Amino acid sequence: MKLSSGYPYWLIKDGLPFDYTKLEESIKTDVVILGGGISGALVAYYLINEGINCIVLDARTIGLGSTCASTSLLQYEIDTPLCELKNMVGLKNAVRAYHLCVDAIETIESISSKLNYSEFQSKKSLYYAAHKKDISFLKEEFAIRKQNGFKVKYLDEKEVENVFHINAPCAILSQCAGVINAYSFTHALHQYGIKKGLKVYDRTPVKEIKHSKNGVVLTSENGKTIKAKKIVYATGYEAVSFIKEKIVDLHSTYAIISEQANEKTKFWKDDVLIWNTADPYLYMRTTKDKRILIGGRDEEFFNTVKRDKLIDKKKKQLVKDFNHVFPGIEFNPEFSWTGTFGATKDGLPYIGEYKSLPNSYFALGFGGNGITFSVIAAKIIIDMITGKKNKDSDIFSFNRV
Repeated sequence: MKLSSGYPYWLIKDGLPFDYTKLEESIKTDVVILGGGISGALVAYYLINEGINCIVLDARTIGLGSTCASTSLLQYEIDTPLCELKNMVGLKNAVRAYHLCVDAIETIESISSKLNYSEFQSKKSLYYAAHKKDISFLKEEFAIRKQNGFKVKYLDEKEVENVFHINAPCAILSQCAGVINAYSFTHALHQYGIKKGLKVYDRTPVKEIKHSKNGVVLTSENGKTIKAKKIVYATGYEAVSFIKEKIVDLHSTYAIISEQANEKTKFWKDDVLIWNTADPYLYMRTTKDKRILIGGRDEEFFNTVKRDKLIDKKKKQLVKDFNHVFPGIEFNPEFSWTGTFGATKDGLPYIGEYKSLPNSYFALGFGGNGITFSVIAAKIIIDMITGKKNKDSDIFSFNRV
């Protein structure tokens, strides 16, 4: 299935920066990672740094699934607010999940520095009330975050207007957030890994996977076999076909990006990440090359044809949404696109072993935090493969289904 459609900005901006080969011979390895997008790239990064022999297989050209369509906001906030998540998974696990997302943003910054990758930017995040009825909710959310050590500030209506020039009843300003280009970051991770012995194969669909207590055997469409001790599924919601239980609902999200402004243009204070309490929520960010990126207007996913037909309509709606928030800022859309993503009932990803498939691990970073969840998944899975106890694995395990 096509995971994205339209003109994803990152793909247009960066094109196909590197060449990867098809798998054209049968091979053996310790770990095979199925999926070469951001999730698979992060898993490979950790495995290769541990000296574990591994390969990456992708059915598409690298990055052309969900990764190139990502709006690449890095937030510690999960799609389920903390004050609601505590009722689903308990306060301790809910707070820990949020703190792990803070750690993940810091990890991405550290990896970016190590790779001399320049497109990571540390930001603040503004979460504002879309309606007056959301004030009590936002006060509750602020209180629980503040009590549990998150660096947040509550802004009333006047402060939101004076500081950010947004007409909103109130907001939470968070100190920890960031932006990145998931597409180019994925390539940077793979290029780093390749220099250390990683093998990355794209355009290599797998038609059969056999699990046993001794390992896994994959057969590609061109008849080549890959024998491995372990497999990591990092194919996003496409991996749910291997799972018996229903763990995810599919949605389509829409995004647009503006024409490039001149270098001296100032959009809003500190170029903070902005999102609101609406359902579905509106979110926006800026880019290093002076553009504004807006996303939202999500729909339940039915099929790619219906999803794609809505791009032009959603583009107009998102422009209108932006003009409502910032009537004084000119926004001329240049590119628009859509992508399909998965959402779980509690907003948390599914990470780790799936007992029905021996020697398998899943890195399923569903929701709006796919990149930060992928970091968490990589850390948990590397511990599992190397035989270390990970104290956080139960929070994201399949046992909660």
